[in-house]
Parts: sequence; C-alpha cells; structure tokens
Amino acid sequence: MTNSDLTIIGLGYVGLPLAQQACRRGLTVVGFDTNAPVVEQLNSGHSHIDDIDDDAVKVMIDQGFTASTDASVLATTSAIVICVPTPLTEAGGPDLAAVMSATAMIRDHLEPGTVVVLESTTYPGTTEDIVRPLLEESGLVADVDFHLAYSPERIDPGNATYGVENTPKVVGGISPASTEAAAALYGRFIDHVVQTSGTREAEMAKLLENTYRHVNIALVNEMAIFCHDLGVDLWESIDAASTKPFGFQAFYPGPGVGGHCIPIDPNYLSYKVRTLGYPFRFVELAQEISARMPAYVVSRAMLTLNRDGKAMSSSSVLLLGVTYKKNISDERESPAQPLARRLIELGADVSYADPYVPSWKIDGKDVRRREDPIDGARQADLVILLQHHDDFDLDAIAAASRSVLDTRGSLRGPNIDRL
Repeated sequence: MTNSDLTIIGLGYVGLPLAQQACRRGLTVVGFDTNAPVVEQLNSGHSHIDDIDDDAVKVMIDQGFTASTDASVLATTSAIVICVPTPLTEAGGPDLAAVMSATAMIRDHLEPGTVVVLESTTYPGTTEDIVRPLLEESGLVADVDFHLAYSPERIDPGNATYGVENTPKVVGGISPASTEAAAALYGRFIDHVVQTSGTREAEMAKLLENTYRHVNIALVNEMAIFCHDLGVDLWESIDAASTKPFGFQAFYPGPGVGGHCIPIDPNYLSYKVRTLGYPFRFVELAQEISARMPAYVVSRAMLTLNRDGKAMSSSSVLLLGVTYKKNISDERESPAQPLARRLIELGADVSYADPYVPSWKIDGKDVRRREDPIDGARQADLVILLQHHDDFDLDAIAAASRSVLDTRGSLRGPNIDRL
C-alpha cells in the first residue's frame, strides 16, 4: 500500500521545484532530504531557494506536501526521483557519492512496482552501470519487479518564462517498458515528455546541452580578450551578428562561468571520453579559457587603476553582484570568488554590493557589504560590475563612480571600460 504518488530525494534547486509542480497537478508528494534544518524549515512553511517563496511552500503543504528525513518513506511510494548533487572531486572527476548513497537507501526500502528515476547530472552509463546493480542488491530485478529510468533536470533558476511545467522533459529507461513507466509519471504533471531509446541517450542529452553552452561562452570569452587588444567593441559585434535571422545564437562574455551546471557538467563528459583513451579537447580548452577569466578581469582592473594613477595595493574596489547569475541569490561556483580572492591578495580594499547576498566571505573572512551601491561606488576607486541585477540603478552607479570596469556590456560612458 502506498502513501504517496511521488517521493523526491534532494530538496534543492532541482527537487523542490519538481515537487511544487507535482503538487500543483494533484500528486501526493513527499520530499526526502538528509539536511534536517532544511526539512524542518520546509515543514514550517519556509523556503530556502530563490524560485519558491514561503507562500508557495505553504500552498504545497496545503496540497499535501511533507518533507522528511526518515528513509522509510521510500517504502510507501509509487515513484522515487533522485535529485541529489553531482559535484566534482578534488581531482576534477565525477563525485557520485550522493547518488550512490541515495540509491543505497532506495535499495533498502524498495518495493515491487516502484518507478525509480535518476535526475542528477552524470555521465552516460551511470543509470545502468551504477544505479541498477545497487538497486538489484535488494533482490528485486529491474524491469521485472521495478522500473528504472533517467531524466535530466532542466531547471533554470530565475527564468520566469520556462519552468518545470512547460519545459519538455526528456526520459530514457533501461527498456521500453521502463521508459513508458517514467514517461507516464512525468506526463501527469509536465506538459510535454520526450522519450529517448535508452538511459545513455538521455544522460548524454543533458551533457550535450551544457557542453554546447560551455564551449560557446568560452569562445566569446576568448574573443573578448583579443578584441580588447584589437580595439574592437565585441558587444557591438555580437549585437550586429544577432540581426542574422538564421545560423547564429548570441552568447556573451563575462568574468567567468558559474552555477552548478556549466563549470561542472562538461567535466563529466570529458571524464567519460578519457576512459576511451583520448581527451575531449573542446571541453578541456573551454574549461581552461573560462577558468582564467577572473584573473583576466583583475589584470584589466589593474590597467584601469594604473590609467588613473593608482596602484591596486592602495585602492578600494567595489564588486557589484557576486552571484553566478542575475536576479538570484545562488553563489555556487561564482567567478566573483576567485576574482575577489586575487584582488585581496594584491592588497586591494574589497567591498561588495548585492541585494541578494546579505553576507559574503572569502576564505572564511567577511567581505564588507555596501548597503547602498551608489554610495559605495562614490567611495571606491574602481567599481567592477560582475552581475547586472535588475535592482541596480546602473546609470546612477556609473555617474557616482570614478571608474567602472563593466564585465557585462551594460554601460557606456567616459569612465566606463567594457570587457
């Protein structure tokens, strides 16, 4: 006997929006997480992520949602979706510890007839080669006693147009029967489900999406470096190229890449390719280019200060926006971290302004926050625009600044240097 239609393991930026959408469509949803404070917070009607506010959590609770740290909930559900993090190890390889831990918990509570889906980003073969054998240690056989599939998450934090409901859901099972079972599950609360012929194709689809972005962002980042040396306004060139109605998609340079996807996911594909005996050179080159962008921005900051007759070691620098993406509070892998670290190492007096980040640390030490970015800009020798949040009055900030290094192409003026 089941108590829930769906149990989601991992209640972060992927799992909680998925739970919200399933609740909206009338499914009885249980969220499982090992983070007890998060579970307590959710059950009290409070959210911990950007895209879901407290009122939305309260609505979910009214719709039957509960969060739990008790793994026994996995034995009383019709379907289980794994939405746990897949970071990199210190050596730069895939870290599937959370996936394996979640799978082991499912194994210990797996009941016949359950549909199990992995959503965590990973390399092709993970579902069949790692998840399936662990689950079958239960004594149950995949595709006989339970169904198993992979479906890549496509959450885009801060995107007001595309969410869980209207973003097509890719699903690939270990067999046609498992694909159909997983597709039927998602079809209950997502508008459009796309089936692949297997789990590997679904796993590769996610890596392809993010590798495509990763490589193209690296391309324009490298172009930004030499366009500056050539005296070319790359931002204007991108705008001009964007007028072509076919064959071109605009990507923009910046201080580096951030978030959980772009800096990390392509490494999973590179790792898998290297098991074949050769490198994935596009990905590794893109990673190298993007990783050096924070240092390049610092070098440009030094040039800007030198032009003003100032040394970095005696200058105050205000960083505008320290999250990895505009209009959200997510700081995961933000290039602001290595950039600020380098500025501090060079002796700069670093402060920051960000309406989404009430406190910020570099290597465990607090960085001073400027509540008023305009006043902060007035007091700084240099302002570096890293993230162009809509809350910023950029024109007023620029007018109050001595010099601005704009890494987002948002400003023009005599005191503005654009990346």
